[in-house]
Amino acid sequence: MIRIFVGYDSHLPVLYNVLQHSIHMRASKPVAVIPIILSQLKGIYNRERHPLASTEFSFSRFLVPYLSNYEGWSLFIDNDILALDDVSKLWDLKDDRYAVMCTKHQHNPGEKKKFLNTVQTKYEKKNWSSCMLFNNSKCRALTPDYVNSASGLELHQFKWLEGDERIGNIPLDWNYLIDCDTKVDHVSFVHYTLGGPYFKEFYNVEYAPEWFLERDDMLRCQQQV
Repeated sequence: MIRIFVGYDSHLPVLYNVLQHSIHMRASKPVAVIPIILSQLKGIYNRERHPLASTEFSFSRFLVPYLSNYEGWSLFIDNDILALDDVSKLWDLKDDRYAVMCTKHQHNPGEKKKFLNTVQTKYEKKNWSSCMLFNNSKCRALTPDYVNSASGLELHQFKWLEGDERIGNIPLDWNYLIDCDTKVDHVSFVHYTLGGPYFKEFYNVEYAPEWFLERDDMLRCQQQV
């Protein structure tokens, strides 16, 4: 079973639903897609939302190893992603030498604002945590107490690991940042990190038609004759 946790934002439920549909429709192996919903984490997650946090799951994503009982592997992905490939190919990249694996972006944003007029912050390892393969037993430092109290930079810059050598690499095509990354020949995960076509300001962004096709397919209700 491929275990996938997805960041869920109550302001944008359509993003989770389109993403999970895109995953299921292309997966060749059984997949469990689990939304990280704050209302379901009462008694586990209690930190106040930071003024610079652009989503409800900015920090709760680091509870994935705990929610997985520190067993096996789990994948976390942001909700503003669209799957265009079989997620089992990403799952097959798991490497027990590492505690966590991610795409090591060199993203230095020039813009000051992103979607919903939220502040665009700059920091080392930006967007590395938007798609992470957790080797859960090696991430025991991520307890609820730590996730509730650590600073944003401590979490997103992987300060909870012994060192960066514990971070493995996921190829760029599995977390392609639109308008941020160098073009790649094949895209497996499209990441609308600055804003997707569900916002009028980004209606014509790259890979907009693919998102609308996925949404329409999800809503399809075809009568069987």
